[in-house]
Amino acid sequence: MKKTTSLLLAAMVAGSVFTTSAMADAKKGQRFYLKKLKVCKKDGLKNGAVFAIKHDRKGWASIKDAGKLQEEWQKICPHGEKKIKKMKEKDIKNLYDFVWKYAADGEVPTCG
Repeated sequence: MKKTTSLLLAAMVAGSVFTTSAMADAKKGQRFYLKKLKVCKKDGLKNGAVFAIKHDRKGWASIKDAGKLQEEWQKICPHGEKKIKKMKEKDIKNLYDFVWKYAADGEVPTCG
């Protein structure tokens, strides 16, 4: 019985480590915005917070579910179209996590 419990505990710990590393990261999404989408300032977006509050959390989630995130981001920031089209899957997940976390009804970010 002890051996089974120890084995189960080890499996749960290992599973949580892999799950955590596979999840998107709002901080990485914020860094992506700051590094790659500074050009959005030309579209009147003074910072990432303004980009994120274009929708509430439910709105961002429905756009994601429809598979239209990059399309929506291009509408919000036309000057960033090239960078947005070239995004890697991990960058899309991270930027989504950023906009969802700091959406109109979400937390207030401290970013430029």
